[in-house]
Amino acid sequence: MNPQDTTTILTSDPHQRLGKPAGGWRAALYAIIFESDTPKGRAFDLALIGAILLSVLVVVLTSVKPIADRYGDWLQAGEWFFTVLFTIEYVARCLCVQRPVLYARSFFGVIDLMSILPSYVSLFIPAAHVVQGIRILRLLRIFRILKLTLYIQEYSMLGDALLASRRKIFVFLSVVFLIVFLLGTVMYVVEGPENGYTSIPTAVYWAISTMTTVGFGDLVPKTDIGRTIASFMMLLGWGILAVPTGIISSEITHQRGQRVLSLRACPNCHSVGHEPAARYCKDCGTALPS
Repeated sequence: MNPQDTTTILTSDPHQRLGKPAGGWRAALYAIIFESDTPKGRAFDLALIGAILLSVLVVVLTSVKPIADRYGDWLQAGEWFFTVLFTIEYVARCLCVQRPVLYARSFFGVIDLMSILPSYVSLFIPAAHVVQGIRILRLLRIFRILKLTLYIQEYSMLGDALLASRRKIFVFLSVVFLIVFLLGTVMYVVEGPENGYTSIPTAVYWAISTMTTVGFGDLVPKTDIGRTIASFMMLLGWGILAVPTGIISSEITHQRGQRVLSLRACPNCHSVGHEPAARYCKDCGTALPS
């Protein structure tokens, strides 16, 4: 494998998989849309972030009846302006990559499509028959806010940490489910239907709300044994809630360290994986970039 390809893989850049054109207007457009380390690319990202926030504000204001009644035409015009703008952006993204189908099927590609599709679908649905359906489609436009995650590096780092921690989180949730199910069943036996615990699912619902320290108050234990179990579950909930935070935090720290290590490549032999404080390449001795 080419050392440069190795560097590309280790940097985990999601856009490298889409394929950057070799030259021409597509390469120039790719640099503006997908590369934020250039002045034009950064200006594009900032402008797009502003457009996303303004479009979400339009959707929110449309749901406020007094504002919608008074400024409905302006809000409608703004909605279609942003819809056309994001449509142009979506088409441009598909045109400037070598694998447009891969982008369209990616997470952010689906989000981009869902942020514009409801506006066009609502044009072909008779308003007299499916008013509620159109309202739901309008609410789907709030997916535009998820496009912001594409431009903030910490979001992608959090996503990588969650993906890498999925096995630990699954095991943790499995243990929590077992505890909740067992203690809920015990509460069903202790309290019984006469105190509101009419079934095991109802008791498990109570156990979940108690374990998470929410405590809606619609179900409360009446016996001393039940109160003792509830107290134990509340104290246990405080400790349990801290576990996923520790798992994700440690993984984020690991991801940040890996990202720092992988980005420092030797300009001579393209070796990667150097320590952050290293001044020379560990393989050939060439001075490393700061």
